[in-house]
Amino acid sequence: MDKFVGLGVFVDTYPNEEKQQEAQKRRYSPGVQRVFPYISAMVNNGSLSYDHERDGRPTELGGCTAIVRNLHYDTFLVIRYVKRHLTIMMDIDGKHEWRDCIEVPGVRLPRGYYFGTSSITGDLSDNHDVISLKLFELTVERTPEEEKLHRDVFLPSVDNMKLPEMTAPLPPLSGLALFLIVFFSLVFSVFAIVIGIILYNKWQEQSRKRFY
Repeated sequence: MDKFVGLGVFVDTYPNEEKQQEAQKRRYSPGVQRVFPYISAMVNNGSLSYDHERDGRPTELGGCTAIVRNLHYDTFLVIRYVKRHLTIMMDIDGKHEWRDCIEVPGVRLPRGYYFGTSSITGDLSDNHDVISLKLFELTVERTPEEEKLHRDVFLPSVDNMKLPEMTAPLPPLSGLALFLIVFFSLVFSVFAIVIGIILYNKWQEQSRKRFY
């Protein structure tokens, strides 16, 4: 889970940081204290680690409380990404009604998405089943400028959020660029061979004249 590249959405059921604060007889103020289970999200360009000891607080884009333990009905989570706008909603009350959880504008994710689920636990564990994962591609109209901006994203980032610098992969060469590189490389090679042959012949002529 550390150093991943992309968007991570976490459903955390145990408050590691809050328990450490209690052990040290300290508490967060009500304005920043979180109630668990807790859903949070982070964007990573491969340079960050999810801080387990602090429940991801240093890299959290946003979050909300989600009481999903020991329920007798299915719970749902929807992640929607449209035009650099990330929205996460949940249905955890069994009423088939979506509730807002996280909304972050300015999220830049590259094309070529891979989806997956994973889990990790410490000494205390819960049993949570992922029943299904449904994916939908949304049809969105973009201007040519928006399409170019979307196509030119190579590393995940968030507007107004500074991530440690990583070297972005170079964009793949087009067919024409690759052809021109190969063509001019061959021309240069042939030119170098011809010049070498000419210089070699002149050297041989000068060598013969020394013996006459």
